[in-house]
Amino acid sequence: MLVPFMKAARFHPATKEVKVEQVPVPDNLPNEVLVKIGSASLCHSEIMMMDGEFPCSSEPVTLGHEGVGTVIKAGTDVKGFKAGDRIGFLPTKDCCFECEGCQVHNVSCVTGNAKLHGFFTDGFFAEYAAIDYRNCILLPESMDLKTSSPIFCAGVTAFNGVSSCECKPGDWIAIVGCGGLGQLGIQYAKALGLNVIGIDINDGILDIAKELGADVTFNSLTQKHYVDELKLLTRGGCHAAVVFSAAGAAYAGVPPILRVNGLMMIIGLPSKPIQVSTHALMLGQYRIKAETTGPPFKLPKAIAFTAKHNIQTRVEFYKIEDINTMIENMRQGKVTKRMAVVFD
Repeated sequence: MLVPFMKAARFHPATKEVKVEQVPVPDNLPNEVLVKIGSASLCHSEIMMMDGEFPCSSEPVTLGHEGVGTVIKAGTDVKGFKAGDRIGFLPTKDCCFECEGCQVHNVSCVTGNAKLHGFFTDGFFAEYAAIDYRNCILLPESMDLKTSSPIFCAGVTAFNGVSSCECKPGDWIAIVGCGGLGQLGIQYAKALGLNVIGIDINDGILDIAKELGADVTFNSLTQKHYVDELKLLTRGGCHAAVVFSAAGAAYAGVPPILRVNGLMMIIGLPSKPIQVSTHALMLGQYRIKAETTGPPFKLPKAIAFTAKHNIQTRVEFYKIEDINTMIENMRQGKVTKRMAVVFD
């Protein structure tokens, strides 16, 4: 029998506090599945929201937009899912899933009503969540509920970013920022047959990048001549660089490492706008694209590739009561893995 109340990690915008509270288990609408959350992971965008760099609800809201779980019950309009199914999901609510905007990203729905779980409507750092079934996908058997939550933001974003770089096997790609997202990016890039260069300012993280398959790594802070070494190694520069770091300096360092007409892929979100040279863009010295999770119809390709190539997330496990420790660890840059709350 379903309990009436559950634990949830709630952000209070008025006081900037995060509290674990007892709240009612949500009712699912006809187009929603009620999900018992298996795990939910923390993303840097939650930190940005709490710091006022991302918009959010003015009322208390349950945090979390990366999650996986098990369907408890399905609404009357739900198709393709039933109680007992293990699922992952994207975090958009109240969009139409059909308009021109929804074909790019559901937050751009022309209805203007779209809300992101964890920002403007309750998210996944809770024992249960109600989710529009059109966001959902069945989890392959090889994907564990405890470790798969980061795939449904970090993983899908990393896959879309790397796979959209227009590279062919044997090309050189730089992964700029080798933390949680970058570690996934390295694995996706190697699975696509690319030569991978990991760039970071933390030697410990660069060691992990090597373990995950990076062919070469550079510490851009301490290796003063790394650009020259990189260009010699790649015979002119990288074909693409995917920037997972949120540091403005990381973006500033990309044009010098690209070959002519190389691609800078924007993933990380700095707090301030990045600067680019319109003259360099006009001359074709480099190009710019950006990617994110995208709409749900992109999920099957990303999830199938993840399962086929056994892409793994490095995850540290926590209890819901540890949410503020997780947040502080991320703020202080103490983490080399994704952090996830696991629910029994």
